[in-house]
Amino acid sequence: MLQRLHQKLCGRTAVFTRMYSSKETMEVKLDPLKRLCKIMMSCPKLGLGTELDQSGIRVSPEMVEDVLKRFENAGMLAYRFFEWAGKQHNYEHSTRAYHSMIGSLAKIRQYQMMWDLVNEMKTKGMLNIETFCIIMRKYARAQKVEEAVYTFNIMNKFDVPPNLAAFNGLLSALCKSKNVGKAQEIFNSKKNEFTPDSKTYSILIEGWGRVPNLPKAREIYRELIEVGCNPDIVTYGIMVDILCKAGRVDEAVEIVKEMEFSGCRATSFIYSVLVHTYGLENRIEDAIDTFLEMEKNGVEADVAVYNSLISAFCKVNKFQNAYRVLNDMQQNGVIPNARTCNIILSGLIARGETEDAFKVFRRMLRICDPDADTYTMMIKMFCEKNEMNMARKVWKYMKRKQFVPSMHTFSALINGLCDDADVSGACVLMEEMIEKGMRPGRMTFEKLRKLLRKEEREDVLEFLQEKINLMVREPLSD
Repeated sequence: MLQRLHQKLCGRTAVFTRMYSSKETMEVKLDPLKRLCKIMMSCPKLGLGTELDQSGIRVSPEMVEDVLKRFENAGMLAYRFFEWAGKQHNYEHSTRAYHSMIGSLAKIRQYQMMWDLVNEMKTKGMLNIETFCIIMRKYARAQKVEEAVYTFNIMNKFDVPPNLAAFNGLLSALCKSKNVGKAQEIFNSKKNEFTPDSKTYSILIEGWGRVPNLPKAREIYRELIEVGCNPDIVTYGIMVDILCKAGRVDEAVEIVKEMEFSGCRATSFIYSVLVHTYGLENRIEDAIDTFLEMEKNGVEADVAVYNSLISAFCKVNKFQNAYRVLNDMQQNGVIPNARTCNIILSGLIARGETEDAFKVFRRMLRICDPDADTYTMMIKMFCEKNEMNMARKVWKYMKRKQFVPSMHTFSALINGLCDDADVSGACVLMEEMIEKGMRPGRMTFEKLRKLLRKEEREDVLEFLQEKINLMVREPLSD
């Protein structure tokens, strides 16, 4: 039995080792972008600038934008690269690079540094409406509602007068963070200053749907029509989505009929919502019929519709049907994405079919790039099965693909290492996580704290705590 287990693990390991070849190594050496990412991934901390200088790489705006996008989850590491790039000869940061960096800093709540960049952009005359919309979104997502509103109110001081796009941006930021009451209050007070359009009303309708408050969503929908703003395809799509989430899929179908009567053709998004909802309600036949109706009406299925149908089959544990849909979408030229993979993986893992989950993961590696959720699920799965060797293999593969792990991915492996009593490995990862500007979750840090105290390593605990204290002094996230 032990021999068979060893063969299984060796077979799995071979999957990862085959992924790398001398050709790939040569590509890293020749491709400046890959070389930059490799230096960043090595996490040289305070020596990053020196290593980048020694690389001799000459950066371009496109290259910097790409690196910042890849390292958006590693705020402080990205910022050190941003600072270094800004000092290079014949290089100037683009507006896109500034926006990317502002978003990354806001994500780790380094708001003072974020505003320093805004002031820097002002001196260069680079500020625009989108700059402030990004900041409003980030504040709202962090539930800093007053700060989001303040950002809108001070736009004039930065010589960027707020317009309808900025107004819609503020309302959208508030609604998406479930602060639709505040959004409605601002809308009521300023709708005479900024003449609302169908997008404005659609934002509020969607906001009330998120709460959820279906009567209020219907009220805003009626107001939209009363003021002479005809619903567009986006508005109809939002209403269908809201009704479906409220469990009123048959009423949503009536909206689709009303929409088609008014000359609006249902989109693949609307069909994906209907298929997904039928799947949630275990109405698999209705899900299939809706998919076939979409094809009959000449609407091309996109990856979202296919994902909805796959999800419907997974919900009722018909995985063979889900695999057939997966094959069908590829034959029709629709490339599966990470979401496709995650839907199937989640269903298989929930049923305890981890061997099949690993097979799907291997298959998807050849088709699309995994995302943070994919890696987190696989690492967590192996940790829970106490297959730490495989969890580490997935982690190493992820790092070699130059994918920056999210806070949840770090936490999954750190928790697994703690459960395995690998205090050294857990501490190394915790330090790396903090160095990348990510604050550890409360439960994860508490688990490591207990292990360190059990090992009588108060010195290491104090070291990690001090590193956390150097970050923004806010409570640990959950």
